[in-house]
Amino acid sequence: MTQMKLTPLSDIVDEVWGKVGTPERDAMEAQLQEDLKAYQLGEALKDERKKRNLTQRQLGELMGVGRSQVSMIECGRTRNYSAIARAFKAMGISSSFSFGNFCLTL
Repeated sequence: MTQMKLTPLSDIVDEVWGKVGTPERDAMEAQLQEDLKAYQLGEALKDERKKRNLTQRQLGELMGVGRSQVSMIECGRTRNYSAIARAFKAMGISSSFSFGNFCLTL
């Protein structure tokens, strides 16, 4: 039986995104953190929408946007913080969000 040569995942990550501490790797890790925050914010919005028994279309109407915009926010595919703020405000949720040097208070 032939032995397979396995490559550690860390070696592949270093090859694709650069070694830890390089500008390329730092930029990718920063982007991943931003993507994660957008996803978590979208999940929070979806949870609150469902608690209020609202469909995406109904929330969109309250916000003045279409269902697809609500879907994009909930999936973490948008960084339109004013739309995110309108979504929470439309549901009567008062909150503060901090993104680096940017703070959003609803």
